[in-house]
Amino acid sequence: MAMTVGGKKGSMSEPNIVPLIDVLLVLIIIFMVITPTVPQGLEARIPQPAPPMVTPDKDPLAVIVVRLTSGGDLLVSQDKVSWDGLGSRLEDIFKQRAEKAAFVKGDDSVQFAEVARAIDIMRGAGIDNVGLITANIQARQ
Repeated sequence: MAMTVGGKKGSMSEPNIVPLIDVLLVLIIIFMVITPTVPQGLEARIPQPAPPMVTPDKDPLAVIVVRLTSGGDLLVSQDKVSWDGLGSRLEDIFKQRAEKAAFVKGDDSVQFAEVARAIDIMRGAGIDNVGLITANIQARQ
């Protein structure tokens, strides 16, 4: 650091700024070097689910309705099923679906015990949400 001392008017000091600028530039370079860069990860491909096997006559997005008729028939989306085959039929339908929801509709003369039995079988087949279709709900459609 150099300074001018003395003169005609007395002592006068002028600081030398050049070494201070050099120190600041060195500090800037040090901070630039130690600043971490944004980490770059490896490119990864996420496995995509296989497209479901769709038969032309069946709509994969159709709502599944288990219907109990007054004649004692059990229908799964218009297909007649026995009580013993209801669980396996529903498992086959819902193993390729992400949304596990179905509905139960019983005729007016059907006992609630049969509706409860159908709901129990549906829950056992892995259906998370079981809805009931009543006459009031159907009338609003």
